[in-house]
Amino acid sequence: MQDGTARPHNSIVYKVALAAEWKNAIQLGRFYGSDDDRRDGFIHLSTAEQLHQTLEKHFIGKSGLVLIAFATVSLAPSLRWEVSRGGERFPHHYAELSANLALWVRPLSGGSSGVPAIDPAWLAC
Repeated sequence: MQDGTARPHNSIVYKVALAAEWKNAIQLGRFYGSDDDRRDGFIHLSTAEQLHQTLEKHFIGKSGLVLIAFATVSLAPSLRWEVSRGGERFPHHYAELSANLALWVRPLSGGSSGVPAIDPAWLAC
């Protein structure tokens, strides 16, 4: 359900993925999403403010993950901001992602609570 509310074109969104899936995307030049993404018909992304909750809800106790950053301007016109959990708008990408659009990729490791840890400095750039 598209809500029509646009976000700033210079913002950054993030994808949490299995490192093996991203490695495959690099080889193919395209990221087709996780099993959940393909099931839902779009690639789930998060803003910096949404990342911790996303990690807690979907990735607790999982290993072999990477965090991938994308500039929203590079994802147009397939990026939509749609209402999801708790009425919050989440970025959803309705196409495969070109692997060369990634600004950076960082490995995630499990924190003490089992939630993958993010270095806050990564989100400052």
